[in-house]
Amino acid sequence: MFKTIISFQNLCAAWQEFVRGKRMKKDVAEFSLDLSRNLYVLHGDLKNKSYEHGAYHPFGISDPKPRSIHKATVRDRVLHHAIYRVLYPYFDRKFIDDIYSCREAKGTHRAVRRFECFARKVSQNNTRTCWVLKCDIQKFFASIDHAALMRIVGKHIPERDTLWLLQKVIGSFESAPGKGLPLGNLTSQLLVNVYMNKFDQYVKHRLREKYYVRYADDFMFLKTGKEKAEALVPQIRKFLRETLKLSLHPHKVTIKTWASGVDFLGWVCFPYHRVLRTTTKRRMMKRVVQNPKKPTINSYLGMLQHGNARKLRALLLKADEV
Repeated sequence: MFKTIISFQNLCAAWQEFVRGKRMKKDVAEFSLDLSRNLYVLHGDLKNKSYEHGAYHPFGISDPKPRSIHKATVRDRVLHHAIYRVLYPYFDRKFIDDIYSCREAKGTHRAVRRFECFARKVSQNNTRTCWVLKCDIQKFFASIDHAALMRIVGKHIPERDTLWLLQKVIGSFESAPGKGLPLGNLTSQLLVNVYMNKFDQYVKHRLREKYYVRYADDFMFLKTGKEKAEALVPQIRKFLRETLKLSLHPHKVTIKTWASGVDFLGWVCFPYHRVLRTTTKRRMMKRVVQNPKKPTINSYLGMLQHGNARKLRALLLKADEV
């Protein structure tokens, strides 16, 4: 596995994937000026075990809430792609099916459709009440414990050299001593799913929950009774705290009925329709007013096709005509 990751062929393929849409970036252009040499040096450093991960460049975004992104150097990001190319297919087949974040042929729209499919089954086509327990993990990326993550990875990957490389990447960033993965690393997207796979397996094999959907740190259980949903909370909280060193967000654990509307991944889902979340709607209209260009409007029109948004579509089409 290690030899495959660090091979010059894999590094070249990783570069081709990484560079798409980034060729005009200054740091990418500089790296590409002497591309062959840069990749050979990276390959040599990895082969000789002299590789050291570089520093990160932090910057903030608001999408919609403020987030701190940490951008690695081009050299390190190419390595992240090389690692991802080999480890993603290896780990992806170990995940349960109903995990939808950062996976091929998954995504937010499929997650919402799966939730609705489960809700119809639990409610027996809306002839009985379906209760939804919705949870969120507090400061998810910042709370990932490095030691716990390496123990989990070590159970799947026995090869020392690969573990050495992953330790270099994981240890390259800390939000607190021994904790945190950077938002912005491609490897972080894979590693958080590897980390949470421990919880997913617990849900399926110990709690034996059939109707469970997770997208990153946002997950839901569907039950036939409110008491059954409430009984899950202390078990979930204990496992996350003791095994993964994570905490449920104190203000984002809710139990409500499907009929009252369940907010999930930007949509509020009801038994017979789904509507765009109010904050998402406001953000969309604000961006259209600020940037009423056709590509922006078309992207939102495409998103609205996944829900009941006739009036919003009419507003966007009107803005497009203007």
